[in-house]
Amino acid sequence: MIRLALILYAMIGTTLAGTLMVAALTAGYTTTQPVVWAAVLGFVLGIPVAYFVAREITNRG
Repeated sequence: MIRLALILYAMIGTTLAGTLMVAALTAGYTTTQPVVWAAVLGFVLGIPVAYFVAREITNRG
């Protein structure tokens, strides 16, 4: 399950980071620091999300 979670994290973390960066830019935060923090937050939030998705995939199969 850990291998599946790592593969999913590569996609989920990038997607969340990109989404939060776009949200920060749309909200008007155009300086470097808020955009970088949004990306870091996306990558950090991707860890538990990838774990829970991998757990659901392995429990259903």
